[in-house]
Amino acid sequence: MFAFLAVELTLLFLLISYLVGGLQEYIPPSKIQSILSSKNGKGYIIAGLLGAITPFCSCSTIPFLKGLLRAKAGFGTMMVFLFASPLLNPIIIGLFAVTFGVKVTVFYFAIAMGVSVIAGYTLEKLGFEQYIKAEAYLLAEEQACASSCSGNVKQPNKWMRIWRSTWKDFHKVLPYLIGGIALGSMIYGFMPTEFVASVASDSNPFAVPIAAIIGIPLYIRAEAVIPLSAALAAKGMGLGAVMALIIGSAGASLTEVILLKSIFENKMIAAFLVVILAMAVGSGFLYRFLF
Repeated sequence: MFAFLAVELTLLFLLISYLVGGLQEYIPPSKIQSILSSKNGKGYIIAGLLGAITPFCSCSTIPFLKGLLRAKAGFGTMMVFLFASPLLNPIIIGLFAVTFGVKVTVFYFAIAMGVSVIAGYTLEKLGFEQYIKAEAYLLAEEQACASSCSGNVKQPNKWMRIWRSTWKDFHKVLPYLIGGIALGSMIYGFMPTEFVASVASDSNPFAVPIAAIIGIPLYIRAEAVIPLSAALAAKGMGLGAVMALIIGSAGASLTEVILLKSIFENKMIAAFLVVILAMAVGSGFLYRFLF
């Protein structure tokens, strides 16, 4: 199981990362800022789709959001982008499809996109823009972060540059990917099925909210949590709880919250966490109801 998953997910990561890198050559961050700004807060679906093709790394979140603020992007569209980008990361979607199938992936995508759009619109209408810190509008020091996230190395050939960036990103996530697969394989091989089934199966009404609450503080990349979740599902964990765990861990983490505190006041941070928690719990129960 370990070797098969390691090879399969490695190839998938490299392929999707390379394709996204090529796409970002034609839709750079400055273009995204321009598009979101021109919509004056109305391009919620566009913001979600752009978030899906421009996944954040934790380092780039702060300067990019500050770039959107300086470009006077609508608050609602900015929030949609913030919610959608980590949840609709192409790597997550690809791993989801390979691990859980197309039906589950479509359900996940629809929920993440829908809730992101609704949350962004609602937070704007409720006036949460007032909870942006004044210093967030000041000029950001983007150079160091950009170089560490994307590898600011001049390359003579565009496609070779994309490949080297892809390979560099792969090296960064490799420990998480292998760690998640290894932990998942150990769970699959050694954890008693009866224990998982009794704690996190669909018969336990508290399995979904517990999984969501556990997922949020975990600092686990999607590359690790999805193979880990697959092993838990194979042992009897309900897919509703699996959905909640993945959304909770991918949508928010303690590290992200700490970084966002340089932009948002505590009330906005609380609203952000409530949206992620509600999305995780709601998707888990809805999956149980529909499937």
